[in-house]
Amino acid sequence: MARDARNYPHLHGNGEVAVSRYFALYLAQLSWIALGAYLFSKAYWPSTCQPSSFMDVYTCSLRLADQRGWIESSLMTWLWSTPILLLLEVMRHYDRIMTARRRNKVAR
Repeated sequence: MARDARNYPHLHGNGEVAVSRYFALYLAQLSWIALGAYLFSKAYWPSTCQPSSFMDVYTCSLRLADQRGWIESSLMTWLWSTPILLLLEVMRHYDRIMTARRRNKVAR
């Protein structure tokens, strides 16, 4: 983080980020995807609902936690938390873009 960014407490995560933090972020994202792939490969899907498409995975995931093991419950949690995390990330980038546009508009 740059020295002058610490003087602005209103930045809330919009300051400069060191290169090591980017590597940590990408490692965490790859680990999250690997966890989902592992859970998906090991999960036992109920016989009443075998997913064959992307949307079937989400409709069938509601039945994963019904008297199943920890892998199925974890996969259901992973499947439903991932879109929320992606939405939060998109909103963060959108806010950053809109803030930059407002600054440019005021500077003109």
